[in-house]
Amino acid sequence: MVFQDHFVVQTSGRGTRLITSEIQEGVHRSGISRGICNLFLHHTSASLILCENADPEVRSDLERYMTGLVPDGDPMFAHNAEGPDDMPAHIRTILTSSEMSLPVVASRCELGTWQGVYLWEHRTAGHRRKLTLTVYGE
Repeated sequence: MVFQDHFVVQTSGRGTRLITSEIQEGVHRSGISRGICNLFLHHTSASLILCENADPEVRSDLERYMTGLVPDGDPMFAHNAEGPDDMPAHIRTILTSSEMSLPVVASRCELGTWQGVYLWEHRTAGHRRKLTLTVYGE
């Protein structure tokens, strides 16, 4: 059996937004009890990450690391049509991922105790981000 749905996440600018509950709700609606959940983010300047959900400093440290690795406004970037965060946002997405697959057990994504799924916005302004959730299984 295959189930597919779409949902939109509004971001408030650069940073992470926990989306685990939206994903779990979609998997539950699918009626599939065992299988795989695939998530796909339809954007090139935001990404999906599986990260610790207990200590927010983990995500703050990730943001500081990425800011040092790919700084906004770096003069090496020619692509800056939408501002100094344009090319850095694309690089951040390529270094992370815009899709992920998770196991489904008992009509839920089976995550570790301290794991959460986050949408990581790489632009400084907020955006509406579209995701496709596809669940395969029985």
